[in-house]
Amino acid sequence: MALTHPPRHRFRSLPLVVLLLTAMALVLGPAPSSAAEDKWWDPTARPAPDARVNVTGEPFKGTDAQGNVRGFVDAHDHIMSNEGFGGRLICGKPFSEQGVADALKDCPEHYPDGSLAVFDMITKGGDGKHDPVGWPTFKDWPAHDSLTHQQNYYAGIERAWRAGQRVLVNDLVTNGVICSVYFFKDRSCDEMTAIRLEAQKTYDMQAYIDKMYGGPGKGWFRIVTSSGQAREVIEQGKLAVVLGVETSEPFGCKQILDVAQCSKADIDRGLDELKELGVSSMFLCHKFDNALCGVRFDSGALGTAINVGQFLSTGTYWKTETCRGPQRDNPIGNAAAPEAEARLPEGESVPTYATDAQCNTRGLTDLGAYAVRGMMKRHMMLELDHMSVKAAGQAFDILESADYPGVLSSHSWMDAGWTERLYKLGGFAASYMSGAEGFSAEAKGRDALRAKYDVGLGYGTDMNGVGGWPAPRGADTPNPVKYPYRSTDGGSLIDKQTTGERTWDFNTDGAAHYGMVPDWIEDIRIVGGQGVVDDLFSGAESYLRTWGKSEQHTPGQNLAQGTRASASSTEWWNPIENFAPGRAVDGDLNTRWASEWSSDQWLRIDLGSAKPVGRVTLDWQEAYAKSYRIELSDDGTNWRTAWSTTAGDGGLDTARFTSSQARYVRVHGLERGTKWGYSLREVGVYGS
Repeated sequence: MALTHPPRHRFRSLPLVVLLLTAMALVLGPAPSSAAEDKWWDPTARPAPDARVNVTGEPFKGTDAQGNVRGFVDAHDHIMSNEGFGGRLICGKPFSEQGVADALKDCPEHYPDGSLAVFDMITKGGDGKHDPVGWPTFKDWPAHDSLTHQQNYYAGIERAWRAGQRVLVNDLVTNGVICSVYFFKDRSCDEMTAIRLEAQKTYDMQAYIDKMYGGPGKGWFRIVTSSGQAREVIEQGKLAVVLGVETSEPFGCKQILDVAQCSKADIDRGLDELKELGVSSMFLCHKFDNALCGVRFDSGALGTAINVGQFLSTGTYWKTETCRGPQRDNPIGNAAAPEAEARLPEGESVPTYATDAQCNTRGLTDLGAYAVRGMMKRHMMLELDHMSVKAAGQAFDILESADYPGVLSSHSWMDAGWTERLYKLGGFAASYMSGAEGFSAEAKGRDALRAKYDVGLGYGTDMNGVGGWPAPRGADTPNPVKYPYRSTDGGSLIDKQTTGERTWDFNTDGAAHYGMVPDWIEDIRIVGGQGVVDDLFSGAESYLRTWGKSEQHTPGQNLAQGTRASASSTEWWNPIENFAPGRAVDGDLNTRWASEWSSDQWLRIDLGSAKPVGRVTLDWQEAYAKSYRIELSDDGTNWRTAWSTTAGDGGLDTARFTSSQARYVRVHGLERGTKWGYSLREVGVYGS
């Protein structure tokens, strides 16, 4: 912005010192009080024409009195999904060097009337017809119920930042199966190729915004790769952008007829590459069962369409069983999806599913467990949403065995019954961007848990994802959003957002695009109350705490490994394989201790000297204990019970208890869970 000078005719009446200062200012450039520097949040060179932000006031900086960052966190968004799925599933771009008219235009096959908007037909219903014209009229899109049009234009994200959002997780997303079966594409369906491109485009968007503000590092959109960087960015009043990954076949880990198409080496190479790209969190499965884990089903016609896609790609449909615990996968619903089912070979049909068998038979595979441990080793955060309840439960077992806090539920796809289990670990949860009434009710239902663990709340917009967003409550609603309104911090005034010839009103348009996120939060304040918004405003701090604790995590020392072990008995039936007690403390998951086939059996570990003991992990082979105790002793003779259960279910168990000194640790089996004895691959003993 150019410096504004006093009118020339006034110079004669100015004192000499003012004349000198003015001359210096002309030589040296703009004074510190120039508008360009005062309004650091306004770009010096925004493209014209462009969408408007319609927010006035300075974005807040700094922390609260306790040193906590302030602001909202969107834990699940897909800025660049137009580059995934073969490049033609999502129409439009979040930015373009050619300007808004190029960025916000429909897919070629949607012209002239949307008749070929096949994905809209499958997900929204109807015939897919719509006015394809975007800029400047936007007659029919973006819309709260359209899954095919760009909702993440950069100016909308800017509006959310100006209104108080301080963390945005950009999940790089694609799905090789959807890409392979979708009618339109202009590129390869290889998932890692799409992920690399989306990562690069996110960095390109950062550079695009930087250019508006005068050069590298000057814009408000800042990609961060650590919680410390995020805190620094937020201290400056800017938006910390975190990269995540949500794909169906990460690292090529597809399954075909239940046979894995990847190896441990592929997983290691893939995780290392993601870290190099700046990725900090990821999903291990998404929509389709893969070689790592089974998925939490989609419901209705969309679920049927996805089930068809899985069969076409892998040769298998979803398989269900009666759930083993209170947690449930989403019901499949047996709904018809004619457009998708028409792609099946002649004579092939989607199976029907019993209503009392709602859980996916697939859990976390051995490769999936290896991937979870690989993420922990690299201090990455694991997304549990989209995992089947069996897979999520097994992932929880691994995380708990290592006391690892890096676990996320970013958009309400984890069974709510596991929320406390997540909070106990130090994880973070966000709720899907649903209507204000439903979102507020979900938030209030967990008020006590958040208070107990002192955590805030996030939202997952899932914009540009296969979802759907809050519908308008109507122009005649008795308690509408009234424009303009104040931001949560009180420092900004927010008016209706205008893009081209269209002005958006949340009361009549709902959450049609990312720029409506502030209006949605105001709607929550009106419908759900200030308390829900306050919890959301502390969400960024809670997310960063989870991330920070993940970065700082160090594996505890296993006090049991390599020590002496003895047992009440040892099974002997195979002259080749040794089931001696020491096999449970040798650090090798391919060996095991096995007892004789009776219930009262024990394994004793001698730590060599008294040490503090507060956590014991047990990796059961197929023969597990339903009822057992963890006992401690100073002398190997007198025992005290530190922990017990009568509901053991095998797998990986973690027993936590108040730490106390002990030289001896005993796993005492009281009731078998199978017809065999007890069999432990490995026992870990830790100080806390």
